[in-house]
Order: sequence, then C-alpha cells, then structure tokens
Amino acid sequence: MPAPVLPSRRRRQAVLAAFAAVALALFPAAQAWAFAPVPGGVPSRPAVPASPDPSLQAHPLASAPSPLDNPLKGFARFYSPGSDQNTGYPRSLAWSYFGLSEVMTDAADCSKYNWAIVDSALNEIASYGNQAAVRLYMEYPGGTGSHPGNAIPHCFDGHVTYRTNTTWGTTSPDYDSPYLLSALNNFIAAFGARYDGDPRIGFIHLGLIGLWGEWHTWPYDTDTSGDTFPNFMPTDAHAAQILQAYDNAFGTTKLELRYPDSAAGAATNRDIGYHDDSFCYREGSPLAGVTLPQSLGGAGWAQLQRALNAGAENKWITNSMGGEVRPEIQPSAFASWPGGSGQVDNMKACIELEHTTWKINEGSQSYAPGDPNVAAAVRLMGYDLTVDNAYFKNTASGTTNVGVRVSNKGVAPFYYPWTVTLGLKNSAGTVVKTFDTPWDLRTVMPLKIRAFPDWGVGSDPTYLDYGYPQYFQTGVSLTGVPNGSYQWVLRVKNPLEAVSANAKKLRFGNATQGGDGWLGLGSVTVGTGGGTDTTAPTAPASLTSPSRTTNSVTLSWTASTDDVGVAGYRIYRGATQVGTSATTSFTETGLTPATSYTYTVKAYDAAGNASAASSAVTVVTLPSTAAGLVVDDFDGNPAYPSAARNDLGKWTGGNGFVNGGGSGAVSGGALSLRYANGGWFGSDVNTGLSAHTYLVLRIKGAAGGEQSHFHVSLGGVTKLLGDYTLDGGGHPAVTTAYQDIKIPLSANGINRASPGQLSMGFWYGGNSTVTIDSLSFQ
Repeated sequence: MPAPVLPSRRRRQAVLAAFAAVALALFPAAQAWAFAPVPGGVPSRPAVPASPDPSLQAHPLASAPSPLDNPLKGFARFYSPGSDQNTGYPRSLAWSYFGLSEVMTDAADCSKYNWAIVDSALNEIASYGNQAAVRLYMEYPGGTGSHPGNAIPHCFDGHVTYRTNTTWGTTSPDYDSPYLLSALNNFIAAFGARYDGDPRIGFIHLGLIGLWGEWHTWPYDTDTSGDTFPNFMPTDAHAAQILQAYDNAFGTTKLELRYPDSAAGAATNRDIGYHDDSFCYREGSPLAGVTLPQSLGGAGWAQLQRALNAGAENKWITNSMGGEVRPEIQPSAFASWPGGSGQVDNMKACIELEHTTWKINEGSQSYAPGDPNVAAAVRLMGYDLTVDNAYFKNTASGTTNVGVRVSNKGVAPFYYPWTVTLGLKNSAGTVVKTFDTPWDLRTVMPLKIRAFPDWGVGSDPTYLDYGYPQYFQTGVSLTGVPNGSYQWVLRVKNPLEAVSANAKKLRFGNATQGGDGWLGLGSVTVGTGGGTDTTAPTAPASLTSPSRTTNSVTLSWTASTDDVGVAGYRIYRGATQVGTSATTSFTETGLTPATSYTYTVKAYDAAGNASAASSAVTVVTLPSTAAGLVVDDFDGNPAYPSAARNDLGKWTGGNGFVNGGGSGAVSGGALSLRYANGGWFGSDVNTGLSAHTYLVLRIKGAAGGEQSHFHVSLGGVTKLLGDYTLDGGGHPAVTTAYQDIKIPLSANGINRASPGQLSMGFWYGGNSTVTIDSLSFQ
C-alpha cells in the first residue's frame, strides 16, 4: 500500500506554520508585489434573457436543497490509491499532485512522456464517479508521502543550473534557462494535447514553478531589497511564456494559477482562473486575513487584495476559483459560520467575494453530513441551480416547444458546456425518448453578488443584483411517440458517464429532482387519444432475483412500455401464473428450502393486450437454517455494503474492487467481486464453530481457475483458495458454474474456537470476477 496522505499533510502544516511565523517580516515588502490599486469595479450585468413563450402553459416547480455532491464544486479530498474516495463528507472531486519527473522519466530525452501515473490516478478517481483536480510540480518540501520532494526531471541534468533553497531544503532549477523553458513549453503542449477536455479532469493548476508549484520561492523571490536571498523566480517575461503555453494548450479544461498578479499581471488577460491555497486564514499579530482584502481586515498580500490591485476581482465570471482551505483551520473552518473566529476569517465573505467554486479540504472527511453550517457553505460555493418554472403545452403532438427558467443561487456559474437533455417518461417511469438541446448552463449567472467595500457602493455587506433567471426554449418532434400520458423530464449529461457508470449527476435544487439525474418538469398528454388499443406492451427486461430466503423469492425487472400505458404484470413459475403486480417487483412465499424455481413475467395493458414473456430466471431458495450457520447469503437483508453487517449481525465490507465503487456489487442474491490485481473483502465471524465441520463457499468464476487469484483467511490460517485441502486430499477449483466448495476446518488447522474474521485478498496477479452466492458453515 502507498504511504497515506495524512502524514504528508502534517509535514505541510508544519512548514506552513513556519512560513506564517516569519511572514511578518515581509509585510512592508509585500506591498512591492502589488500594482497600484485599480479595482475592476462593479461588473456590467449580463444581457436580459428572453421571456417565456406566452403560448406555453407555466408549470411551477417546488424548490428543495440541492445535493451536496454535485459535480465540479465543493470539497476535494486528497487522492490515496486504493482507498474509498467517497467516504466522509459528500464530494465529487479528488485532488492529486504529480512530480514532473514522474512523467518526464527519460533521463536522456525531455521530449518523451510517461503518462501512466497520471492515467492510473484519473481512472481510479473516475471509478468512484468523481472528477480530478491536479497539479504538477518540481519542488515540494519533504515530498507528498507518495511523490518525490525533488521532481526535477533528470533530462535537465547538465543543461540547467540547480540552486538550493536552504529554508525549505529544496532544489530550484534555473527557471530562466532557455533549455528549461523550451522543455516546459513542449511538455505543456503535450499535456494539453493529451488531456484538454478529458472528462476525468475538472481543474488543472498551472504548477511547475516554485514551491509546491505555487509560483513562489520564498524567501528566494523577487523581494531582494530587504534580505540577502537571491531571486529564484523566473522573470515576468519568462513566466508569461508559461502562462501563454498553458492558454494555448487548454481550450476546454479549466486552468487555475496561484496569484492574480503573476508575471506582472499577464494572467489577467489569459483564460486562466486562480487558486487560493491559504483560503480564509488569518495570521500574524495582530491577526490579518490572507484571503479577504485590506478593506475587510486582510493583509497587503491577501489573495483578494492582489486581485483588486490587478483589476481581476471579477475573473470568476469566466474562470473558476479553486484552492485549499488552509490546513490549520480545516477542522474548525465552519464552526462559527457564517462569520469566523480566531484564525478562521469570515468564511461566508471569503466564499462570496472570491466566488469560490471548490477547495481542497482533507479535513472535510470528519465533517458530519448533517452539519448545517458546512451544507450552507457547500451549496453557496460555485453553482446552485434551480428550475423555478417549466413551460410547455399540456397536450401536444407533432412539433412542440418546451422551455425552462433556471436560477443560480450560488456564487459562480457552471463553467463547462455540458449537454442538457429533455426526455419523456411514461407511466411506468421509463424514459422513452430523449432530445438533446442547445441550452448552455454557463450563461446562468448568480442572481446576487457581494460588493467589495473598495467599490464604494455601500457598507459591507452590500448585495447587488447581477444575473437573471435564464430562460431556455427549444422545439422537439414528437413523431413516433405513441399517444398517451407522459412526464417531461430534464437532465444534464456529465461527460464522465462515458468513462464511469458511477459518474456523479448534476442535479437541481428541486423537489422533483431524481437521484438518477432526471428532473421532473410536469405531465403532458401526447396526442388526443381515442381509437381501439391493439398494441401489446413490450416484454419486461432484465428479470433478476435481488433476494431470496429459505421459503421465498423476490423478483425485479425493468418496466415495459406501451402506446397507452402498462396496467400491470403477470408472474409465472414455469407455466403457472403465481401472481400479478402493479409495480416492477414481486415476492412469492411458501416455497421449499434448497429448491430450484424458474420464473418469467409478462406485461399487460388496460385493453387486455399481453406482452411476450421476459427472459427466464432460475432461483434456488436457501437451505434450511438448521443445515448450517449462514455468514452472508447476500439477499439484500442486511444490504451490502451500506449496512456494513452480515447475516450474523457483524461487520462486513470490501475495498479496492473494480465494481461497486470498490466494495463489489450485489445482484441477483450474490456478491460479484471484480478485481484487477487488487481487492479485499472481509466478514466478521467471531463466534465459536465447534458445532460445524466445514466452511462452505458457494462460488463461481467468470473464466474458471480463479482459485489461484486470491487467498482466504480464517481462524489463524491464510492460504490461496487453491491450496486448501478438501476431503479426500483434493484442492478447490473454481469453475464457471456455481458449486459448493467445502473446506474442512480442523483438517486445515483453522481455529474453530476463535475464527475471527473471514477475509479474502486478491493480490496474486489475477484479473477476473468471482461471484459468491453464500458463505456459511456446516
């Protein structure tokens, strides 16, 4: 396992504390970093949007709190390979550094790049449904714990002069070296060619220059008049070259730079946002903010003061604002919301004036999901979209118009041109037709913005009207849609869906917002009805059995569709109808233990038309509980992994698998574990087994032969599954069909008095899937 993130964060907190202790010496010099104050001032309001079509009926939508893990906003945790990236406070972002030397790995050729470490991280982050925010660096005091402290590519050796920053113990390359500048320009071009528009990436920090890639080399910086340290930073002209290279290479993925006034303000004219890596912190004596401007108690070098001095405080309108909640205050950052206390500055003001979209916040893993202060902050960050009205005709046919009016209660727009799709859901809840629209959510600006005191438009806080409820309308063709009752629905496509089935959905702050991404807009009748219904529904699909017991079987299936509407479903065991259901599930009881049953389902409509039968599913009821001790039969009770309990009422869970967000996935009453050279599953037993002779694994494999891919641990014994000894001297062999592998406990040295935990580790070079129907002792 890689080194955990937490120790590296502690190291960084220590060096940040040291930085804070000596930063007071920079107060006078800090003023030299800034330009003469020239705030951008109150921004012009966007154009007034079109009005709704008066021929369409208005359908008001009730508002509701928006989800806390909406994509591309909120808090980001540090990426840690192999760990569950969705634990702790809800999130949709993961943050990762990479050393430049980990990509430019050829010591003899700076034009060769090995992207494996980046792609590996992006793929794992995407598997959890999240997007990544990344930065490459060459100097990182102490390293990250997983990446090197000195990440200068060896292809620079002998070509670029190296200097030592004795304060931090880092090596600084000559950032003005023509060789280095040429190599960096070529790297950035290749970086953009490979990753611009990659749906796995949400934000990229420019990095590369200075400590942590934060574009400073303090105390070896441009302030040479008040100290004896030489300047290790590049000239403004050379820094501007790097900015231009990034601007040229990335036209889609959002870029962020540490300081608004970098390269003599060259960043203000580039398609580049900013990241404040000491967000909302107060330091010094007396305490001064390092985010808020001087007009609100900030220091002369505070992030927003530098933005004001560069006339860049409104850059958020087109570019994202990211960064990191200062590590020292992460545990207490929202305890005094909306104001602040001690070293925590006025957090609400920081978010509103910076127009913060996202922040690294490793400490967020300890926040309670129900904390109202944190929830208020997360919803305020970035976009917070609500559809207040939908507009369409209650009865429609042929070509018709559909419109929505969207408001933004957040502090920033949504920055990506994700596709907005309309759909029609039938009475069974199935989306039967979709229509992509040209609607651009980037135009939905915040309704209100907070004025800087420096603008002179009122005492703080003063809120100004800015954006409008944005109206969108498009025409759609209903040709081919059967007459009947439907509901208009709307969703936003996350491009990550093309990479990961777990991609987080952008959802609206509405009561009719579904977890599947579809927002209900209201009911519509297609056509005028009438006539004789002679069309049968489609056959139910995907018939499965999500749970079973010793004497019952539960079935579920995908809804059928019908030109008028599905009235219900008939359930058959063999050729015998055993019941009906108005929904897409059914449970039959009174069955015999350990017996095989085969089911099909047919849909019918109000006119009596019946569909063809679904595909059949065969289910075997569980054996009588008297036959053994069931550890887990994965029948959904308790639910795996959300309940974290097995059938013994003890802990169970998994991590590192390719499916199920890392935990594996339960389907049809069995646990599927898909692995690629990694994965771990555990289920506590912790009860005496003196009355039992065998551990019984009812298991099958996708290819067969998986017994050599994983070990099984129980009662002090750990072996590859294939190395356990069976009755008669043979050894287990996994096949593509279910079988009961019965492992004798005593014969294999397993401690029956203290069995502990039953676990399985998949670190033996295999790539496959095993499906476990049940774990028991007999």
